[in-house]
Amino acid sequence: MAKKRAPSRTAAKPESIHAQVASNPDDLLLAAAQRGSDSLETGRYLVTFREGDADAGIKALKDESFRIADAREFKGQAITPEACGDAEAMVLPEIGVALVGGDSLEAHGFATAAESDTPEAVESIDPEYFAFAEGSEFLRGFLSAANTIARDLGLPPGESPEGEPEAEVLGVTWGLNACRVPPSRFSGARIKVAILDTGFDLRHPDFAGRSITAQSFVGQPVQDLNGHGTHCTGTACGPKAPAGSTPRYGIGFNARIFIGKVLTNSGGGTSATVLSGMNWAIANRCEVISMSLGAQTGVQPAYTAAGNAALRHNLLIIAAAGNAASSTGAPANSPSIMAVASLDPSLAPSSFSNHGKIEIAAPGRDVFSSWPMPTRYRTISGTSMACPHVAGCAALHAESNSSYRGMNLWRRLQATARRLPYPASRVGAGLVQAP
Repeated sequence: MAKKRAPSRTAAKPESIHAQVASNPDDLLLAAAQRGSDSLETGRYLVTFREGDADAGIKALKDESFRIADAREFKGQAITPEACGDAEAMVLPEIGVALVGGDSLEAHGFATAAESDTPEAVESIDPEYFAFAEGSEFLRGFLSAANTIARDLGLPPGESPEGEPEAEVLGVTWGLNACRVPPSRFSGARIKVAILDTGFDLRHPDFAGRSITAQSFVGQPVQDLNGHGTHCTGTACGPKAPAGSTPRYGIGFNARIFIGKVLTNSGGGTSATVLSGMNWAIANRCEVISMSLGAQTGVQPAYTAAGNAALRHNLLIIAAAGNAASSTGAPANSPSIMAVASLDPSLAPSSFSNHGKIEIAAPGRDVFSSWPMPTRYRTISGTSMACPHVAGCAALHAESNSSYRGMNLWRRLQATARRLPYPASRVGAGLVQAP
């Protein structure tokens, strides 16, 4: 029997035109702002199929006469909501989830059907939520979304929504030293690391000649006009020896980089754009999937299904816990996704770092890394900065032993972490360490 989670009773019902599968994230955000609601719901829904029952779930939708766009019909399963045309459901078979427009769900009887009438292959039907880059101004006040979008769509590279000052660092960043990266003989060679974020500066000189596979899921070019994604990529996969006196800031300098642009240049997205990127990364068998994004919502079954799918394929999803100084947000709060907390240079938990479900901790305060040109480098803070430290170290561990994959890699990261004198609810197993 499927579990149906209805949207908040106090949330305004979105206009039907903004509840379609093909709506883009910025339009949905603007519509939410114009409604004057502080709900994080988009007006669309996520249908999560029972584990291992994706084909049966897809058949159930077809039996109900849904018009379906299947990710398997797209190269590398790189499907986007905007590419779905008039489809009523976008299916992500690797993770067993479908995005459905709110009107379509109601028209086909799913919204009003009794639980006993919901197809057996369907585990749950849940509202879709917005997702944001950790540190985004969206998280400081959702109702300012319209103004933020208008400004950020024209944001030149080099301006940061986090607004923290740049810093001079010599030799190796404090974060890499704390994680014992410099002595490691591993480089992440042959390991695929997916960074699901605001994209990447494909012209950044520090990454010339690197193996980079890039795909956008938000209807914008992969080129990063926000900076967040470029910064996270730099920490996880940046060079061993940047030019001049620039300190080493990257961990997996030989890793194969997969860039999934799941957030727009304004730093916003939805569960569907994020899940599309997760489905793509899993289809491409990326051993490590790094996600410095989220929202302060409860556990979302679709994210849990994606995490389980990754583990079944011996892959590992790592996510930032969030910067609200509150309970761990989604997707990091899913039991199948590794949640990362932030540490200060003193190795104390950062004041902003979420707590509760935490598996491991990493440097997140005053982190120096790459930034879109012409700025080139920037120092910012957040659990977003901690997450790619763990992802980079995970790539080194994965290279060190072919058995360190999926749940074994999860356990290895925790077993080798440096213990810290703080509760597990703040730092998990401790400070991540390179092999």
